[in-house]
Amino acid sequence: MMRTIWKGAISFGLVSIPVKVVGATENHSVSFRQVHTADEGRIRYRKVCELEGEEVPSEEIGKAYEAADGSLVQLTDADFASLPLPTARTIEILGFLPVGSIDPYQLDRSYYLAPDTGAAKPYVLLREALRRGDRGAIAKLAMRGRETLALLRALEGDVLGMHTLLWPDEIRPAAGLEPDEKVTVRDAELDLADTLMNSLGEVNLEELHDEYRTALESLVRAKLAGREPEMPGERPAGGRVIDLMAALEDSVRTARESRGEGAGAETGAEGEEATVTSLERQNGKPAAGAGGRRKTAKKTETKTAPARRKRPAAKKEAGRKEERKEGGKPARKKTAAEKSGGRKRAS
Repeated sequence: MMRTIWKGAISFGLVSIPVKVVGATENHSVSFRQVHTADEGRIRYRKVCELEGEEVPSEEIGKAYEAADGSLVQLTDADFASLPLPTARTIEILGFLPVGSIDPYQLDRSYYLAPDTGAAKPYVLLREALRRGDRGAIAKLAMRGRETLALLRALEGDVLGMHTLLWPDEIRPAAGLEPDEKVTVRDAELDLADTLMNSLGEVNLEELHDEYRTALESLVRAKLAGREPEMPGERPAGGRVIDLMAALEDSVRTARESRGEGAGAETGAEGEEATVTSLERQNGKPAAGAGGRRKTAKKTETKTAPARRKRPAAKKEAGRKEERKEGGKPARKKTAAEKSGGRKRAS
């Protein structure tokens, strides 16, 4: 049973929908304790007053706001209670937006909204209205000591979901983070990037898991059992990309092999044979673009016949001279006996 962390009501015009807020996410990170390595004694942090040098109990610890000049202004629980906070127990709907128009950077934490007693009818009404219009409700609420924005939307099934949102001024601008140099992306590069995305295919998020946490838990179990842990092999480190197109081609080939498709031609979503634009750029001539000459991704290994041995030009010329001396007939090669007789006469 999930614990309720907030109770209030959704204010939808004049309609009030009592709801309970339940956490939709949980943290599975492995937690550690700080210990003294010599004797495994726990290392603890104590809240010590820097003026007295003594530990202070929780009931004597309060909150204070530090001004720009360093002076402190103490605020009590009564001060916080006196602040005008109309959304203290209300999720006040301000308006509606298409769900796809919400910038993911604004999403903070996720919750489920469960109907409280007697709220089934207005709860279902709001849920189905949001689902039919494919819209989300933008609301304000106060939770955990602060007022925040929230997005309400209809989830798959019969539940309303709520995501707290960051305020617009809490998102830092991205100005100045873009590449300094001017980069031109060719159609051939985009074509190959599309082929790579098609080769990798869609991702089933349900099949993904935290490999690091699994390995860490295996390491802890091995140490508890007093045996040597099995160390996984190191993954190859990525090197500097020298040839972007070659790297894309290699990535396509690797993705295809990992999906068991072999080295054959790419097949798109519609069953057509995918094509890859010619990648070469030689002698200053640009590679063909989207409308240029294209070749299929399938590579066929061919064997070329050995080149016929050519007769050197000097020997050809010498042969033609001998033919002219013999009256146009090719010179006859002398036998060993004739060569021997010639040497005797010369002596």
